[in-house]
Amino acid sequence: MTDREMRKLSRRELLEMLLEQAKEVERLQNQVRELTEKLESRTLAIAEAGSIAEASLRLSGVFEAAQQAADQYLANIRRQQEISEEQSPGTTP
Repeated sequence: MTDREMRKLSRRELLEMLLEQAKEVERLQNQVRELTEKLESRTLAIAEAGSIAEASLRLSGVFEAAQQAADQYLANIRRQQEISEEQSPGTTP
């Protein structure tokens, strides 16, 4: 709308236009707020997913270390059993 067209409008028409613009601004502000909340929520979800993945990898490392310790323990028991059998040769069933 040109300046000339706006000058021809009455006060009431100008106020109605201003009111409509204010409503539109409020609607857009609400939309921005909602989209910002959604973005923050997704950002948090992505960060949490990264934390879960990191935790999973750390736990995987813990389980691997526990498995290695268990394997080593069993190997030591077998070795002790072999040594014990070698030291007492006459006691085979």
